[in-house]
Amino acid sequence: MEEKNMQEILQKAEVLIEALPYIQRFNRKIIVVKYGGSAMVDETLKQHVIQDVTLLKLVGFKPIIVHGGGKEISRWVEKSGKEPVFVNGLRKTDAETMEIAEMVLNKVNKSLVKLVQELGVNAVGISGKDGGLLTVEKKYANGEDIGFVGEITEVRPKILYDLLEKDFLPIVCPVGMDAKFDSYNINADDAACAIARAVKAEKLAFLTDIEGVYKNPDDKDTLISELPVADARELIESGYIGGGMLPKLNNCIDAIENGVSRVHILDGRIAHCLLLEIFTNRGIGTAIIGEKERKFYHE
Repeated sequence: MEEKNMQEILQKAEVLIEALPYIQRFNRKIIVVKYGGSAMVDETLKQHVIQDVTLLKLVGFKPIIVHGGGKEISRWVEKSGKEPVFVNGLRKTDAETMEIAEMVLNKVNKSLVKLVQELGVNAVGISGKDGGLLTVEKKYANGEDIGFVGEITEVRPKILYDLLEKDFLPIVCPVGMDAKFDSYNINADDAACAIARAVKAEKLAFLTDIEGVYKNPDDKDTLISELPVADARELIESGYIGGGMLPKLNNCIDAIENGVSRVHILDGRIAHCLLLEIFTNRGIGTAIIGEKERKFYHE
């Protein structure tokens, strides 16, 4: 065998050995993946994400996918002749828009089920309405009524535990019901965070369109690989964090403080970002960790 070919084979073996301690640590542990951004639009990236999550399932993890569908919802709202309206980053959702959103989210949900099934893993697509998973109340944007947008008040994860116990991969779309059984659209980040807290997930991973958290957003060399909660609070208080990262980082802190061991912010535009972050020593995104959580880096 040529030396070059032997080197390639040995490199593949080294990658598998590097992954071994992570497979051992997270075997039979619940991992929640919030799936959104460009990885939901680009068909190649979509395949990579589903391959990653399916591999996690096959090596013994218990993944749960929570997905959004914002761009697709906006497209269908425009098709109906309406103009998408956002208030403080939240979609203004009247009754007609809610009907469109639920239709689109269920369509996206079943397309993801299909992709997982094609890879030989049994998946079940549900919404937050199924089994009373997500109960909500009306959410306001700085006091303004924005329609059927829900704030999660309760998570009843029994349906998720039942599916995981029967060896299914749950795929959840963020629609819930209030006390009157009216349907509400829920921010997918909020839904993923609430579900991760409720099931005491070992990991929560956000797939985004950014590389991670920067100490200085204007300097790409300041990407933070591991960020303890105390340091994350300091970044927020110092004013470094703004825009869409602010609520996401607050969600990360909230998840850590409510039992999730580690939260990852990953660039979903990078092929197989989940595997690179979870199974390699240095990872590629930002991992937010609790104060008692030990670092994983092996320098």
